[in-house]
Amino acid sequence: MDGNGRWAQSRGLDRSAGHRKGMDAAYDCAVACRAAGVSHLSLFAFSTDNWQRPAAEVKELIALFDRGMRENFSRIVADDLRIRFIGDLSGFPQAVRRTIGKIEAETADNGALHLQIALNYSGKWDVAEAVRRLADTGHDLSAATEEQIASELATAGCPELDLLIRTSGELRLSNFMLWQAAYAELYFTEVLWPDFGAAELQAALADYARRERRYGRVEAR
Repeated sequence: MDGNGRWAQSRGLDRSAGHRKGMDAAYDCAVACRAAGVSHLSLFAFSTDNWQRPAAEVKELIALFDRGMRENFSRIVADDLRIRFIGDLSGFPQAVRRTIGKIEAETADNGALHLQIALNYSGKWDVAEAVRRLADTGHDLSAATEEQIASELATAGCPELDLLIRTSGELRLSNFMLWQAAYAELYFTEVLWPDFGAAELQAALADYARRERRYGRVEAR
């Protein structure tokens, strides 16, 4: 979900205004995905690299996330969203972790859309953690299988990515779900994240529907 800062700056606003608008866009996208019949949605909200941003901006991002989750809690439950957070959450304040725990617990029985929010996450971290967990449980890593590693990833139990959408004209994966995106279709758009609405989502889904996924097989003739 890239482009919050540029969206704000292009309007002469503080970057925090872009992040607030971006959070609204994230919720609207989740609701639009549910309406479109999407069963699983993952949002890259805060990467391990984002700690390198100015301290004031990081503090604002964390506070905005916590406030937004609490203020939208009743909507989340009413919209039947099941929310799961993935990443190294230990770096966040205790109050934020309490909010995360409450939302996960209170939405555990929801099922219209499984929404994963990646916080302090990176694809490399995810794979490394999976290998460490296998080692901690006594597995012989020299004989580790793809299935065993996948079962220890933060996303265990969820399907691998079908479609990966990157906004704001950036043409890279930025360390997001590298294992899970092995066969994902990639969709890049110039639209900044705060402007990524239902119409943009439908355009991405329509583009995906036109593709032929071969997974290395011979092209159909």
